[in-house]
Amino acid sequence: MRARHVVLGLRTARAAAHGVGAALSRAQRLRNLLPRLREQRRSHGRKVVRTPPLFPGYTFVLMVSGWWNARWAAGVRRLVMDGQVPARVPDAVIAEIRSRERNGFVELSKPARLAPGMRVRVISGPLHDQIGLLAVLRPHERVLVLMHLLGGEQRVELARSAIEAV
Repeated sequence: MRARHVVLGLRTARAAAHGVGAALSRAQRLRNLLPRLREQRRSHGRKVVRTPPLFPGYTFVLMVSGWWNARWAAGVRRLVMDGQVPARVPDAVIAEIRSRERNGFVELSKPARLAPGMRVRVISGPLHDQIGLLAVLRPHERVLVLMHLLGGEQRVELARSAIEAV
């Protein structure tokens, strides 16, 4: 039988996905892929590195036969099914994820570089979905955006992660 990549639905707790994948690898001798991101954020002025899963609550497992063994493994909530059989993830999808891995973490494509004068959209916070003009890139991951608010043009200081280029 040909090797198959099967997506396992796991517990939604982030820590559970890693534990279940490791348990499947040890107990059933299955190879698993739990792609992780590497995110740097600022919290109270300090840089904090987080490594959340690319697909929270899911992992990929290379199955040769006996998918029912994975179905009843500890911590597995369900298999992603295609009718009566597990859904097969194309090899091209797994290869694409693996090709983006650097030092064990998946690198997603970088968003467009921000430059003063660009139109931007606010993607989080009380001004969500508002459009403005990027005025200044400030230190400490902050930006100054010109927006039409309250009948005039107002300057608003936001986190760089709170906007995206339009």
